[in-house]
Amino acid sequence: MAGETDYLTYLQRFANLLGAPEPAVRLLISILVGYPLVLFHRYTLYRKSARLQHVFFAVSGVCIALFNYGTSVIHSAVCVMTAWLLLVAMGGTLISVIIAFVFQMTYLLVGYYLTGTDTYDIKWSMPHCVLTLRLIALTYDVYDGRKDPAKLSCDQQKTALSHTPSLLEVAAHTYFPASFMVGPQFSMRRYLDFVKGTLISGDLPQCILPGLWRGTLGLFYLAVYQVGIQYFPDSYIASEEFNDLALWKRHVIVGLWAKVTLYKYISCWLIAEGVCIMSGLSYSGKDATGNCLWNGCANVKIGLYEGATTFGHMIASFNTNTNAWVAQIQLLLTKQYVFGRYVYKRLRFLNNRSVSQAAALIFLAVWHGLHSGYYACFLMEFLVMRFEKDLTLVLNRYPRVVQVLNAGPLKYIKFVLLKLYVIIFMGYCLGPFVLLKLHRWWSFYKSLYFSGHLFFAGWPIYAPAVKALLRALDKRTAAEDKLREGESDQDQVPIQTKKEL
Repeated sequence: MAGETDYLTYLQRFANLLGAPEPAVRLLISILVGYPLVLFHRYTLYRKSARLQHVFFAVSGVCIALFNYGTSVIHSAVCVMTAWLLLVAMGGTLISVIIAFVFQMTYLLVGYYLTGTDTYDIKWSMPHCVLTLRLIALTYDVYDGRKDPAKLSCDQQKTALSHTPSLLEVAAHTYFPASFMVGPQFSMRRYLDFVKGTLISGDLPQCILPGLWRGTLGLFYLAVYQVGIQYFPDSYIASEEFNDLALWKRHVIVGLWAKVTLYKYISCWLIAEGVCIMSGLSYSGKDATGNCLWNGCANVKIGLYEGATTFGHMIASFNTNTNAWVAQIQLLLTKQYVFGRYVYKRLRFLNNRSVSQAAALIFLAVWHGLHSGYYACFLMEFLVMRFEKDLTLVLNRYPRVVQVLNAGPLKYIKFVLLKLYVIIFMGYCLGPFVLLKLHRWWSFYKSLYFSGHLFFAGWPIYAPAVKALLRALDKRTAAEDKLREGESDQDQVPIQTKKEL
């Protein structure tokens, strides 16, 4: 007992040294330990007995769960066993999908209710949300596997399972140490191909350096977060000092705070993705030059994220393989989202993309938890994406105006303005997601005079003025173009006359 106390004290001291809560340090250690685990698998078990590999991954994941949550690992075990029994009893039927969906989501929500507090908690319910999606998706994949392959979409054909996985396979897939805690999501089909050695042809894949590079990038973002959060802590945006600032300063600080806050999630996803790459699980074919691609388990697109000038870019770049936010642009850009594949696309029977998107976003909010802040956040996402979609459609009617905005110095001015738009309003949208409780995020919005709601929800009110302005600019641009064409024709007349002489 004394030894356990000393151990806990040492871990707490280490957490204090890093300036992080102990549960967060446990989480980080649990993600990082995936690197030596997959290296051990690479050089001892890769393409060996499938049963041994399943046992190794299942035991490793359970040990990680015990390290973080102790006996609470029983909750994940119950859900894994239930999912497997359901597949054995009625796998491949629609009723099995419905029962799995209801049971897994209910278990998750009850877990949120029992473990929830006024803050974001790193408890057993945190990785359980990842597990919930994985087990629901597994039931869908077995269901798709019983259908006529010709009637399946390309995505469904890649993930459909023609057989019922064993309990050991379900456990190993669920507890896979590289993704059990924070994702990314990947299908059972991908996992089984990886274990069988058919995912990649040839000898040991050359994935060590790509995996280390991705993990190092994750550690860099983690360091940026640790430094940035000292200047922009969550408590600051709810302080009197913050409220005393000028309104424009409050908006800028909220944007910077959100930027720093999101790095916490990005760092975890990058480190976990590095483990998946190093294992070989992320292999997704080769490019045109024959180089291996390792983005099969990518959860964030850093280049797109950092260069984002619209919320559509943000959504398409952020949590792409685990927490796909099912907006229409998101779906059109990637076609690889868990929610997009298992929720959004299956809501097409509603015959209304806005209703389908709203339903999927409600599901996404429920999946995150019971705090009202999640619902306020995803309501803002719906409003923002409707605004950007409508504005894009309007702009597409005036290609001359778009061409002017994308030429010369104006394109740089446009880029800066759009970056400010994304950064500032991303902070506005993210506020409730972090603050969680109604009284906190309501005060947060009051301090910003509900500017985001007025700007995005008020679009139908001021849209006619914007359209009128664009029409006027388009007419003016057309007149200028016509004038330039006339001057060009006049300049060519003397040249032609001279040639005739």
